[in-house]
Amino acid sequence: MSDVLVWFDGDCPLCRREIALMRRLDRRHAIAFVDVSRAATPDGANCPVDRSALLARFHALEDGRVVSGAAAFAAMWRAIPLLRPLGLAARNGLVLAGLERLYGWFLRVRPRLQRAAQRLETRSAP
Repeated sequence: MSDVLVWFDGDCPLCRREIALMRRLDRRHAIAFVDVSRAATPDGANCPVDRSALLARFHALEDGRVVSGAAAFAAMWRAIPLLRPLGLAARNGLVLAGLERLYGWFLRVRPRLQRAAQRLETRSAP
């Protein structure tokens, strides 16, 4: 059984790249990744979060608790030994608040970054 369950938008080129990196770093296979864009239901019938919310904001399940945004990234980081110190630092309220502000900024620029990533994918396609 995985330590963390992560829901991600597989239609997002940025998300695909990031999840590919996290899968490479997750050598213990401590994270279960669910592509919300492909699944009829995100993780079976028991998903506690609406699909549209999962597509709009990053979510994870850690220790039976659903977290989103920076807290979800921190949960994922804690499951990967190389990134664990960052995840542990995010347990500090001030650190997490700062990361959440950065995540909020990222969400505002995400559409532009997605378009740029899509252009890069299109150029590198055979």
